[in-house]
Amino acid sequence: MLTLASKLKRDEGVKTGRPPGGPSDSSHRVSIRDRLLIKDEGYYQSGTFHFEIDIPEAYNMVPPKVKCQTRIWHPNIAETGEICLSLLREHSIDGTGWAPTRTLKDVVWGLNSLFTDLLNFDDPLNIDAAEHHLRDKEDFRNKVQDYIKHYAR
Repeated sequence: MLTLASKLKRDEGVKTGRPPGGPSDSSHRVSIRDRLLIKDEGYYQSGTFHFEIDIPEAYNMVPPKVKCQTRIWHPNIAETGEICLSLLREHSIDGTGWAPTRTLKDVVWGLNSLFTDLLNFDDPLNIDAAEHHLRDKEDFRNKVQDYIKHYAR
């Protein structure tokens, strides 16, 4: 079975010329979590974003209510804080909405993914941000960095 840990170890061996599982310098050991975090090279990597999570009485039959407290220029987060994330929907056409088996950990991972692999310009909540990205990616990046500088430090 190929696991993330074994893939990273194998990839590291290819880069350094050492065989997988061979002796390694402990000063070069990096946890899988840290390696994944380092790969976060998206538009939002230098910002600190705060979210409010409200757990309703009917949780876990209904999803928590989540709102971004940090002003942000993002296609899936409105400037007022509403969030477009399928797992926060009670009913979802694609079947990826909320289910009683989901946890708050899933919500946190989903929020994190909005800044990396789930960043979606094709089905935006903030249409202006998505159109801005389509028109001028460099200017979009500059506006994101300006928002981070003013609101997300």
